[in-house]
Order: sequence, then C-alpha cells, then structure tokens
Amino acid sequence: MNENFFAYISRMRYITRWSLMRNSYSENIQEHSHMVAVLAHALAVIRNRCFGGTVDAGAVAVAALYHDASEILTGDLPTPIKYYNPAIRDSYKAVESVAQDRLLSMLGEELAEEYEPILKESDVDVANLVKAADKLSAYIKCVEEGKAGNNEFRAAAEQILDALRQNPLPEVHYFMEHFLPAFELTLDELNET
Repeated sequence: MNENFFAYISRMRYITRWSLMRNSYSENIQEHSHMVAVLAHALAVIRNRCFGGTVDAGAVAVAALYHDASEILTGDLPTPIKYYNPAIRDSYKAVESVAQDRLLSMLGEELAEEYEPILKESDVDVANLVKAADKLSAYIKCVEEGKAGNNEFRAAAEQILDALRQNPLPEVHYFMEHFLPAFELTLDELNET
C-alpha cells in the first residue's frame, strides 16, 4: 500500500489557480478549498435553518475541503479550457476520476471506503452545495481583484455573478443578499458597521 495520501494533500498549496489571468495576489487550491469549505458550510446551515433542510453541514464542509484534491495530480485546468466543448469537459472528468482513484489507492481499503464518497462527491445535495460555494468563492476572488484595481477579472465577475443569480438554490440567494455585499467593503468600512 502506498501511504502518501496526506503528503499529497499537503501539496495543494503548490497548485495555483487562475493561471491564465494576471492576478493581484495568487491563490492556491489549499486556500481556495478552505474558503469553499467555509462558504459550503454556511450554505448548508442556511438551508437547514432558513429553508427546512436536513443536510449534514459538517459533511458538506469536509467535501468542500477535498473538492479540488484531484488537481494535486492533474493541475488546475483553467475554466475556459475545461468547458470549451463537451469532449474536453468529459475527457477532463475522466482524468479527474483516475486522479481520485489514485489518491484513494494511497489510503488502503480501510480508509479509502471512508474517503471515496468525499473525494467523488457522491451525495447530490452535498455536491450541489459545494459547487455553489465554489462559484461564490470564484466571484469573491473577482471582487477582491477588482478592489485591487485589477480589471482582468471584470468579465469573469459578470459571468460568475450571472450564473449565481440563475442558481436555483434559495440558500445561494440568501447568502448573496445578506453576506455577499460585505466583500465589496474595505477593512475600515467593515469596522464601521
């Protein structure tokens, strides 16, 4: 058994996101996954408390922590390339699946069984919340880049915001109404409220 799983996971910090864009500050998949976990957990809590849901918020947060783990082996393929056409999208999903299986093989049978539903996002409700949180995180990155005077992210921000507005999950709209505006504020403005 190859027991390198957690050593590989620690390398998430070396995989940089937004590689085709000029960035004011770089973001790696470890940082991104933490923010997605925070946002996904919040979406799950909002669903449960405000919309009568029964999703396990902890399971959602854990799935979010690992949602990009396969990129340790594949790298981060930029979204415009990943979704350029159905053939590329489907091929990349197959590559991600092979990477997930490789990571699982590093755990041994006794642990792989626990991690498989996390790495493969097998629960549809959990996967939808993680995807929504991933989109929110991407939009927040665009907002932060805009605040830094970087117009490189302007078109991405518009596209992502449009996708978020079309998201059918009520918890996403709740988050956008109540919490998303604060990301536009400076530290001084946050302290004033």
